[in-house]
Amino acid sequence: QVQLVESGGGLVLPGGSLRLACAASGSILSFFAMGWYRQAPGKQRELVAGITTGGNINYLDSVKGRFTISRDNAKNTVYLQMNSLKPDDTAVYYCHAVKGLEDYWGQGTQVTVSS
Repeated sequence: QVQLVESGGGLVLPGGSLRLACAASGSILSFFAMGWYRQAPGKQRELVAGITTGGNINYLDSVKGRFTISRDNAKNTVYLQMNSLKPDDTAVYYCHAVKGLEDYWGQGTQVTVSS
């Protein structure tokens, strides 16, 4: 059973930074792709950033230049570095992984950007 555990959320001032981490229970090399989604109250869940085993990366347009997704294969962990945070970035952030025909989700971590 695959488990994804997120950490690193919290309250931050506009313009601040946070780094989210997603630790997987097994080797992340076994996942075709991993990524971060977010869901704000009253809105649909959206893909923020994704990375494939082959190293292809994509970002939501509104976070390009501010967010960076990366992975540490040795630690089985995927990160999301978030800089220049805005109030619109406030949401629950979820880690997601695809393995074969199945996908997996973490429990989510709250990110709140507010003064």
